[in-house]
Amino acid sequence: MVRFIKPGRIVILLTGRYAGKKAVVVRCYDEGTKDRRFPHCLVAGIEKPPLFVTPNMHEKKQERRTRVKAFVKYVNYQHMMPTRYQVASEIDLKGIVTDEKMSTLQSRKALKKELRNLLTQKYTSQAAPKKGEKGATLHTKFLFAKLRF
Repeated sequence: MVRFIKPGRIVILLTGRYAGKKAVVVRCYDEGTKDRRFPHCLVAGIEKPPLFVTPNMHEKKQERRTRVKAFVKYVNYQHMMPTRYQVASEIDLKGIVTDEKMSTLQSRKALKKELRNLLTQKYTSQAAPKKGEKGATLHTKFLFAKLRF
């Protein structure tokens, strides 16, 4: 069987508190672990996407509206839907999100703050994709866009 849920893949969570939210797969556990005996993965996602900004808004308001709220969670394979988008090279989450940082509540809060700063910085620094452009910027833009259906 081909593994299509790999680190860097953007997934949409289907159940729980973050249902309908987008996330990036950080690590996969195909065989499960001692604590979780089912196939699952560690994901880092966007709980609240950035809002629309216009050039005539005040700088402080622009900063507030471009802020991203992040989350980190272990998710069962059955509770997520993979997309065709992948952001492995642009956003390197393996160095930031680790199992040691997920172990305690204090370290998890610090991890969310660090992740929020990284994602906000990536969102504000991304260039607008040109018409007909396909590639990395399109995948990153999909991650930060609000899911509409």
